[in-house]
Amino acid sequence: MMRPGPRNLITDIPGLLVGNAEDHAVKTGATVLLSDTPFTAAVHVMGGAPGTRETDLLAPDKTVQQVDALVLSGGSAFGLDAASGVADGLRAAGRGFDVGGQRVPIVPGAIVFDLLNGGDKDWPDNPYKRLGRAALKAADTQFPIGTTGAGTGATIADLKGGLGSASLILPSGHTVGALVVVNALGQVTVGDTPHFLAAPGEIGAEFGGLGPAPNTDPTAMPCFKGHAREATTIAIVATDAALTQAEATRMATAAHDGMARAISPSHTPMDGDLVFAAATGTRPLDPSGQTPLLLGHAAALCLSRAIARGVFHATAARGDTLPTHADRFRRS
Repeated sequence: MMRPGPRNLITDIPGLLVGNAEDHAVKTGATVLLSDTPFTAAVHVMGGAPGTRETDLLAPDKTVQQVDALVLSGGSAFGLDAASGVADGLRAAGRGFDVGGQRVPIVPGAIVFDLLNGGDKDWPDNPYKRLGRAALKAADTQFPIGTTGAGTGATIADLKGGLGSASLILPSGHTVGALVVVNALGQVTVGDTPHFLAAPGEIGAEFGGLGPAPNTDPTAMPCFKGHAREATTIAIVATDAALTQAEATRMATAAHDGMARAISPSHTPMDGDLVFAAATGTRPLDPSGQTPLLLGHAAALCLSRAIARGVFHATAARGDTLPTHADRFRRS
């Protein structure tokens, strides 16, 4: 049996911290994941329109095998500057890859398109570097989900999106967690019902306990986001297992199954869907050889649950272009 960790957050993995910062006038924000020491990281991209920073170096054949932080941000291409704010903060703290005595923090990042969500985008200066540094300063083991951080301005086809997280503890004692910005072109609920596509994997009532949708047509066309141009769901799955970069890449790849279970459709030409993987390496793999298989399975389960939780916990704000799940379905 697998069970959620005590927080049901990615920070149930010892040593990981998450920080959020947001600008509610702009309806956007940034989220950072980091640890006290560098960690192994990888990425797998399945969407047709990704926006990324420093992801090429996450391939297993590249020189740098570990990173100092991972950043998720709103703002489309402008939001890539959030990672610069994080890198500045880490450098000031003495963190980074040593190149001839110069510290260069390794901070890959990814962005979502949230420029058409009703926020004031007429900024005189790009706000994302500031948001990235503020998110770094706020990093802690406990953090809110829903309308916060990089999920502040997220939207999906017919509802507000949000920032979600979930965790699982494996029978081997390893912990797996997911952190996701849900900003999809498609839906996370079934048709016009409040039931989440991820319902079969729900644990307890972590996103309402509504169960699977009854009597639905699996061939029915899903709803699409109104402007149907750019979207993107970006995620991080993490573990305390000791993984190589190749093994972390495999975990990121497997986690995409969770995205496909929770969003319909996912991985479209207009979505930049991607999954980072992070491995702190504090717990050796089980000698049985089963752990890598279970890590991928748990990562997919965590990601699907985190997606539903991010939308379920979204809250309303002035100027929203879409209702929250709570408001649309009159949840008290």
